[in-house]
Amino acid sequence: MNSPLDSVALFQIGPFPITQAVIATWIIMLVLVVGSGLATRRLDLIPGKRQAVLELLVNTIDTQIRETTGSEPAPYRSFIGTLFLFILVANWSSLIPGIEPPTAQLETDAGLAVLVFVSVVWFGVRGAGLRGYLKSFAAPNMVMIPLNMLGSITRTFSMFVRLFGNVMSGVFVIGIVASLAGLLVPIPLMALDMLTGLVQAYIFAVLAMVFISATVTDGQPGAATPPQKKDP
Repeated sequence: MNSPLDSVALFQIGPFPITQAVIATWIIMLVLVVGSGLATRRLDLIPGKRQAVLELLVNTIDTQIRETTGSEPAPYRSFIGTLFLFILVANWSSLIPGIEPPTAQLETDAGLAVLVFVSVVWFGVRGAGLRGYLKSFAAPNMVMIPLNMLGSITRTFSMFVRLFGNVMSGVFVIGIVASLAGLLVPIPLMALDMLTGLVQAYIFAVLAMVFISATVTDGQPGAATPPQKKDP
């Protein structure tokens, strides 16, 4: 097993080294794009089993976004849903023999964290305008500007470290047990690894929702607005 800090290039395209994590990421993106296209190409007013499963997945994502942010899910559905599905499939790719999940590599997790950081800025500027977004760093007073700016960076770093650490530890544990005990004993650990991969994808997506909604709805980095209860 290669060190996560030492990515071995399989080949190069110009000056860019292509590692196993890059190839696995391309394959996962291709699977998600082609799979989503095939799954949604024939949608009916009366859903069949396949469409019912898809609608259940979308409704579950919408419900989670609504409960977490207190906002309508439509503006965030595509980004949060894609983020969750990519991380989930990437985590579960460790179950394929000889494949190390892209999320067990520093560059992949750093890229995902940067993507969340950029999305927070994008949704914040789109929701409050550039002036309103920049003004949010001065809440509750001007003294907090350096701390709020530092907080927006450190929370992104914490997301990347959390995802990398949890996924990489699972890969190491399964690899060590498999090398010592054979192929049958690690099966319960593989089931646990699937559960861990699901939980990590969920946590990463929820944190992304919280950070985005904190900027868009509050105008203050760091806390999301709770959902408003409707009168019966």
